[in-house]
Amino acid sequence: MSGISVLILTLNEELNLPGCLRNVRWSDDVVVLDSLSGDASVSIARKAGARVFERKFDNWSAHCNWALDTIDFRNDWVLMLDADERVTPALLREMRRAVERVGPHVGAFAMRRKNMLMGKWIPHASLYDTWLPRLMRRGRVRYEDRLVHPLTLVEGETGRLREAYIHHSFNKGFADWFEKHNRYSDFEAVETIRHLREGRVELGHLFGRDPIMRRRALKTLSFRMPMRPFAKFVYYYIVKGGFLDGGPGWTYATLQSIYEYMICLKVKEIRQRERGRPV
Repeated sequence: MSGISVLILTLNEELNLPGCLRNVRWSDDVVVLDSLSGDASVSIARKAGARVFERKFDNWSAHCNWALDTIDFRNDWVLMLDADERVTPALLREMRRAVERVGPHVGAFAMRRKNMLMGKWIPHASLYDTWLPRLMRRGRVRYEDRLVHPLTLVEGETGRLREAYIHHSFNKGFADWFEKHNRYSDFEAVETIRHLREGRVELGHLFGRDPIMRRRALKTLSFRMPMRPFAKFVYYYIVKGGFLDGGPGWTYATLQSIYEYMICLKVKEIRQRERGRPV
């Protein structure tokens, strides 16, 4: 008994899913939430013995909240993973120790991720110092109402784990990365318009102690910055030291700048259509 259930989110992940399922064989409760894949993801999951739920994806917060509300996990703690993410032996040991010793005041544990590109870990360009709550106590976590990259809302304290998980975000190639971020940019454009209309900037959180709230405040502020794609490249490559990651660092910072430009273009497109003007 591992004491930790695993929830894997999938959409057309027949390439990544077998490795992910092998990686979490230590868990006695592996659950796959599939977004109606058109490939063999579901059959791969069932063959490996995972419990499979299927749901059409609408947005990140609704999808994740549905999973946490609907699925009857067998353990009190749930680790949420994407199919291209892997748990290291050191992280597994730390997670097991954490859930065995933790008190009731802790609702989740945050951890960092090691993003890989071109066979290399890129700690600077990929913002390794970002903490993400991924190991959560059942019934103590919700996701804010946001279409993509929602803030994790934890009832109680959020602990931190020293070890990181591995993220092979380019395992299916650059074409897949562009396709995925093209979808994400649709959501981000809608969120940008919403934040600009609300006129709300949570500047106080920029100087607070909560790293997740600081990240959200910085993102909200960025909606109002000029030359956002260029500013994002400078932040990733210069400010955060992406140049120290060599060629992969340059590539990653450039891709993030392109992603930001996609969002900006779609914001302009939405506004043009709202005004009844051609794009």
